[in-house]
Amino acid sequence: MVMSAAGIAESAHRVGVQGGIALTSATGLVGHVLAKAPKGVKYGKTVAELADVVLPALTESVALLKRQDPAEADNFRATVLVALDAAAGIHQGTPSPTLVDMARKITEALDAA
Repeated sequence: MVMSAAGIAESAHRVGVQGGIALTSATGLVGHVLAKAPKGVKYGKTVAELADVVLPALTESVALLKRQDPAEADNFRATVLVALDAAAGIHQGTPSPTLVDMARKITEALDAA
């Protein structure tokens, strides 16, 4: 969702679809968790508001998984990175600087745990 919002100047819909397909193809415990959408979650109306929710949640998710099941932490991180690649890969050639920057922020959030 953050990549889609960041890619609004490109094709936000295509970015979102490709990232979503990657996330729904996740396996293991991560795949089961990602298959269930949380109810009542408010995401924000701007990219900044969305990032304020999503980036810390990614860090917290990886930290929790590392404590409870390190293999699933690796699976979660890998799944998110595949989604980033899929979302950025809709472009013929190089993704926009905006998408590259958001992918960097997401990767940093994953690695901060």
